[in-house]
Formats: sequence, C-alpha cells, structure tokens
Amino acid sequence: MLYQSTRNGTDLISGAEAIVRGISEDGGLFVPQSFPVLTDDMINLLTKKTYSERAAYIMSLFLNDFSSTELTEFCEEAYREPGFTHSSTAPLHKLDKITHFLELWHGPTCAFKDMALQVMPRVLTASLHKAGEARDVCILVATSGDTGKAALEGFRDVPGTKIIVFYPRDGVSDVQELQMTSQAGENVYVISVEGNFDDAQTGVKAIFSNKELSTVLNEKRIFLSSANSINWGRLVPQIVYYVSAYCDLLNCGDIEPGEKINFCVPTGNFGNILAAYYSELMGLRINKLICASNRNDVLTQFIKTGVYDKNRPFYTTVSPSMDILVSSNLERLLFELSGKNGGAVSAYMSALADEGRYIVPGAVQSEINRIFACGHCSETDTMATIGDTFKHHGYLIDTHTAVAYKVLDDYRETTGDNTLSVVVSTASPFKFCDSVITALGQPHSGGGVALIDRLAEITGTAVPAPLAALKDQTPRFTESVPVEGMEAAVRWFLGGE
Repeated sequence: MLYQSTRNGTDLISGAEAIVRGISEDGGLFVPQSFPVLTDDMINLLTKKTYSERAAYIMSLFLNDFSSTELTEFCEEAYREPGFTHSSTAPLHKLDKITHFLELWHGPTCAFKDMALQVMPRVLTASLHKAGEARDVCILVATSGDTGKAALEGFRDVPGTKIIVFYPRDGVSDVQELQMTSQAGENVYVISVEGNFDDAQTGVKAIFSNKELSTVLNEKRIFLSSANSINWGRLVPQIVYYVSAYCDLLNCGDIEPGEKINFCVPTGNFGNILAAYYSELMGLRINKLICASNRNDVLTQFIKTGVYDKNRPFYTTVSPSMDILVSSNLERLLFELSGKNGGAVSAYMSALADEGRYIVPGAVQSEINRIFACGHCSETDTMATIGDTFKHHGYLIDTHTAVAYKVLDDYRETTGDNTLSVVVSTASPFKFCDSVITALGQPHSGGGVALIDRLAEITGTAVPAPLAALKDQTPRFTESVPVEGMEAAVRWFLGGE
C-alpha cells in the first residue's frame, strides 16, 4: 500500500513515511493509491472480534509495512482499561428501532478523538524507526476543542516527541480549556491564539511551510509533524469505528447481512465523515452519509451547491468543535471525486487561498450527492434537541451530538428515508455542562468544572472519571499569542531562537 499527495499523484511513499511527514511538501495531504476491499466474508469475520482486534485488522489493510503483531500490540495497548472504560470501547446506544448512537467518548479525554489519538503515537513512533528517522519529532496541533487534549494525552512523555497545541482563546468550552491547560507531561506546551480555529489552523500551516524554520530545527535534530486529521495516521483508526458499528448492529440482530445503513456525523473539519466515506469506498454497506453542521454551515452549503465559500461570518456556538470555515479534509474527498487529479485539487486550494472560494464541476457535485446528504442546526434547535432527547428517552447528549440528531430528524422528515441510522456521538455531555444544563431548563450558577456535579445531580448520570478529576486541577499554561506570534512560540519551546 503506497501513498500519494492530493496535489501530486506521481510521488509514491510508504504508509510509515506518510505518517511521519504528516503533510506533503507541496502542501497536499497523503491518501492511499488505492483502497482495500472489505467483503461480506471479512465483515462476518470481524463480527466475532473485539474492538481492538477489529482495529488491528482494518489498519493492517492500509499499513502493510507494519506486521500484524505490531498492530495488534498497538491496538491492545491503546484501547484497554483504564484509558477506555467501556467493555465495547465504542458502544452503540439504541434509542429506537431505527436510531442508534455510536458513543465514541469512553476514552481518557471523553471525546471521539481518543479513538485515533490513543493509537497514533504508537504508530508514529514505530513509523519513525521504519523510515530511518533519527531526529526528534514535534507535533503541531491546531484544535477547535477536542483534538488538543486527546493529542496531548496520547503524546504525553512519549520518547523522542514534543507536542505544541494551539487553541482559539474564548473558542472552546471551560472544561475543554482546563483539560488542555492542566495537561501533565514534560514534552507538552499549550497556547491560546487570539482568533478563531481557522486562524490557528492557518498559523500552523504557515509554520509547516516555513523553510527557514525547518532548517533551524533540522540543525537541532527536530522536525515537525501533525496530529490533526490532515495526518493519515489519524484517519485510519477512524475508519475502524464505522466498520465496528456495522458489526455490532449485525451481532444484535438489528440489521441483516448486506443491509445498508445511514450514518449522521457532526463535523467541521470533515475528517470524521471522511473516514465514513472511506469505509463506503471499501465496501461497507452505507446508504447515506449525512453531514451535520451547526450555524457555521459552509459544508452544508457546499454539498448543496458545489460552491465552497469561506467568505461568510464566523459564529461562536455551543458546539465549538464544529466552529470551522476551512475544512481541511475536504481536499481528500475532492481528490477521489476528481479522478485523483492533483492538478484540479491544487487549483481548488489555490482559489480558496486567493479568493476564499471555489466551485466544483457538476459531475463532482453529482457524485457528492450520491452518497452525502446534509443539513445544519440552529443554536435554538441544538438546545431543544438536548432537552427533548433527555425528556422523552432519558438519554443525555452533548451539543455536537444534538446537532447531528436534529439534522437526522430533518433529513427523515424531508426524504421519508427510514433506513436504520447511526448518529455519531462525539463527546461526553459533561464537557459542555453549561450549555447542557441550560438546555435541560435547569438553573445554575458559576461555570466550568463547578457545573460537572450539578449536571450529574440534575440527570442522575455518573460523571466520567477523567472529567471528575478536573476538579482538582489548575492550569499550567496561561500564555496567549496573536496569530503572528505563533511561530515565535514554537521557536521558544524548541530552542529555535
């Protein structure tokens, strides 16, 4: 299995090298030259396996420069207790006969990013050895909330690595912020950015493309890589939970072999739903992938019109991890749908950088609409969905999951499609206590971690252990920089001045 850049289809590299590099020198993202086939017999085999065994199997199809023994060891270490607290790792919660919630928040940071970022550091460390890389690696992360903490936890004190996380000041929840700023580890550094997530992401990309900085760091035996979903090592483990959910539905008898299902995914940077699309390319029986946006509905408008336009207001919402206007992983989808035409993708990305928009041909949009549906959810509807779901079903969901559930309801009402659907639940509701308590119509005072016990009291729901422990934490990192100060912060932390 070899990998190529979305902007240059000619240079082929190994999986290990793609993971080490993170991003191509031409600014493109690495993708497989071809996709493995997932047959019905293979699905049947996977129904009999644990989550970690499924993960090792799926990852082996993409990373065949790793042995099955290596991948099995990595996955067993990543998904075992006490890091993951549920016996199924990524369990399904059945709400009704046609609606399940895929709970991806039973890991150490209580968000879906754990599903990839607990295994990725192990794969990256091994990839460094396979690629003959003797330098240390510094992981640069721009986060809209959950990736930062999951990456910090995954790379904490991993030998030969350092990690720097940038997050938008006032653009994450109080719990998310304390999770990051209180992070333990000698190799970690956390900084808020005076701007939104897109500003932080743009700043990180500029640092990656800074040749002078790269030269300075190389002299210190350091190079930069990424733990965002632009890194292929992040996406491969995310494919696993879509396949695993299908297997679990077969095991509980809610679907028959070969039956198609829908997934509704709350997404801003497009990585989570892209992993679902890749599982469909492999042969997983998917009817529709429903892309759910919040008020920042740039993806919804793109799917509907074929026009991607970031020239629009940016809104700070109660679902902050989706507050994004530049969806990096959409580039990978465009590469596949344009017939792996790196030139076309480069033109789209240049237009986005220069004009803030691009338009795809009708044939590409038609193929998008074949597999994708979409919708967006207002702040009012997000809050109402949380309250209604708890009132009528006794099930507590966070603000991002509520966006997806509302969009799924709207899709069903518009289309009449009652195919069994899985709502991808991306975070524990206890990460967004203020908003969830308000949505439940309950009074509260204060903010941040002080509300964790209040939400538990109101709902009778147990607080996840990692979040309960936050009550005793204080911030280690309090620095804030403008976007133009991000590079200086990197230089300081890495001794590059």
